[in-house]
Amino acid sequence: MEDDQSPTAFMATVSVGDTLTGTVAEITPSGVAVLLDGFAGDPVGFIGCLDFSWRSFQRSPGAIVQVGDRVSAEVITVDHLRRQVLLSRSATENPQLWAFLKALHRGQRLSGTVATIERFGVFVDLDDGPKHPTFPGVGFITMPELSWLTFEDPSEVIAAGQHVTCEVLAFDTTNGEARLSLRATQPDPFLDFAHTFQVGQILHGSVTKLVPFGAFVRVKDGIEGLIHLSELSTTPIETPDQAVQIGDEVIVTITEIDLLRRRLALSCHR
Repeated sequence: MEDDQSPTAFMATVSVGDTLTGTVAEITPSGVAVLLDGFAGDPVGFIGCLDFSWRSFQRSPGAIVQVGDRVSAEVITVDHLRRQVLLSRSATENPQLWAFLKALHRGQRLSGTVATIERFGVFVDLDDGPKHPTFPGVGFITMPELSWLTFEDPSEVIAAGQHVTCEVLAFDTTNGEARLSLRATQPDPFLDFAHTFQVGQILHGSVTKLVPFGAFVRVKDGIEGLIHLSELSTTPIETPDQAVQIGDEVIVTITEIDLLRRRLALSCHR
């Protein structure tokens, strides 16, 4: 590999998953620029702060390396437009965990024990695979992926110490996590609703939420539809509370069932 080649030619030889070495050329607030071995023209390698180490989120890269230090990192993106090779030093810092995560595929099922429940999601300590160097578990479930049903508090759905089986959604390179879905292992009530009901049918429901453009109505457990402002009243109104209040029982007509976006459109029955 010649040092005098262009950035475009050099980057054509690089693939996601490659492990590259180089020299730290510059340390910025957003990360570390790396002069990669085999291309001395420009520091096209870049390690972002969040991809620098899973063990040191509270420390800046400048507290760990200095200009001139040698680093090894794995390619996570080859950005030809910006002429930049994005790298993860975390990958080479934790090769066993990285290899485990890279081998996962979407739809695969993993089991584990709920380690902690945070306001932003749930950590799962997986039965198989290595431990995370920082987090309580390698598995992570965001709040929307806990259940198809609406809930106010995650304790309504899950508990610390509970053993769960989830589906893999993605491998999070930034945090070194397996992003999981608990609800994907459960029947989707919207699919059942869509196969049971059709446009034009009349249902009874309860108003659950008012928004500037209309009102949401629960027509079945786990199923809420939107009545647009224009469908709330036979006379023009400016806000939904001029027609309904939260808790009101209403009779509605199904106007649209959108399976792709999982949306239900309703109108007040007249």
